[in-house]
Amino acid sequence: MKKPRILLLSAYDAASHQRWREQLVNGLPEFDWHVMRLPPRYFSWRIRGNALSWLNESTLQHSFDLILATSMTDLASLKGFHPHLATTPTLLYLHENQFAFPESGKQFNSYEPQMINLYSAIAADYLLFNSEWNRQSFILGVTNLFKKLPDALPKELPEKLRNKSTIIPVPIEDHLFTKRPVMANKQCPHLLWNHRWEYDKGPDRLLALLAQLKTAKQDFRLSLVGEQFRQQPDAFIQIKQHFANHLVNYGYIDQLEHYHKLLRQADIVISTAMHDFQGLSMLEAMASGCLALAPNRLAYPEYIPVHHCYQSFPDDMRAEASAASALLLSLLNQDNDTLRQPPPEAWRLSKLLQRYRDIFHLWLNH
Repeated sequence: MKKPRILLLSAYDAASHQRWREQLVNGLPEFDWHVMRLPPRYFSWRIRGNALSWLNESTLQHSFDLILATSMTDLASLKGFHPHLATTPTLLYLHENQFAFPESGKQFNSYEPQMINLYSAIAADYLLFNSEWNRQSFILGVTNLFKKLPDALPKELPEKLRNKSTIIPVPIEDHLFTKRPVMANKQCPHLLWNHRWEYDKGPDRLLALLAQLKTAKQDFRLSLVGEQFRQQPDAFIQIKQHFANHLVNYGYIDQLEHYHKLLRQADIVISTAMHDFQGLSMLEAMASGCLALAPNRLAYPEYIPVHHCYQSFPDDMRAEASAASALLLSLLNQDNDTLRQPPPEAWRLSKLLQRYRDIFHLWLNH
C-alpha cells in the first residue's frame, strides 16, 4: 500500500524544532516523509527569506498529500511561488509566535515577522499550537495588531484563526519518565536551572532569587546548564562569581546521557523565564522526578500545580525573587507526600504520537 506523502518544512530548524521533527519522522513511519529544513541562524533573513531560499528546490516541484510547516515558514509566499501546492492540505505548527516575544532593546522595530506569522496562519488549513498560552498570546497579538492598523481589515479574523486550531505539544520521550523519591536532600537541595543562556530566560531573576536564599541562610547546590551563545547576559558571570561554592555544574552539557543523569539527580528545577511558549526543559525535568518551581505565567500553569507556581511580578524583579524564595523555603518545610507533583503523562511521546497520527489522517482524508 502506498504511503501518504507528507512534506515537512522547518524554516528555522532550532533545537526544539529539530527534536519535534525527528520525533514525528521516526515515530510515524507509516507516512512517506520529505523533509526540508534551514539552519537556525540569521533570524531576520530566515523568517523573511525562507520561501526565496527554497525557490528552486526540486522537492517542491513534486506533489504531496499533506504539508506540515513550522511557524517560521512563509507559507503564503511558498504557495504563491509553487501554485500546484496551493490546494494541498496544510498544517502550521506553532512552536512560538512572533507576537509574544519580549523586547530585548536590540530588535529592529518592525511588524514584518508578525505579519509573516499572520499570513502563514491564514494560508494554513489548520493551526497546531504547543500550548494554550501560545495560542492565546497569538490571538491576542493579532487582535492588538489590528487595533493599530488604519483600515480595510477582514472581520472576525482572530476568532476564525482560533476556531481552526488545536493544542498538541512537543512530546517528552518515554525514557525520560522516572519514578524516584521526592527531595532527597531538603537541607541542601540540588537546584537545576536548565534553559537557554539568554536574557528572556530571566538569569537576572535567578541571581536575585539566589541572593534571597543566601540572605535566608538556606544552603543549596546549583546546576546552571543550558545552550550557550557567544554573547551572554552578565548575570551568569555574577552567579559564577558570587555562588561558586554552590555550583555543581556550570555551562552546556554536550553529552546527552550526562544531562539526563543530571535530570534524575536534581531535586528542584527552576524557571525564572519571561518567555517560554511550552517549557520543554521544565517538562523533561519533571518527567525525570524533579519538583518544578516556576512563575505563575506563560505556559507553566498548564502543567505545574498552582501551589508550586510563585507569584509573577514581570515589572518588579525583587518582588518576584522574594515570592520565589518564600515558596521554595515553604516547599522545603513540607513532607514528601505533600510535595509530590504528578508527572506530565499527557506530554509523553507514546501518547502524543497517536494524536498527531489522528490529526494527519483527518486532513489526509479532506
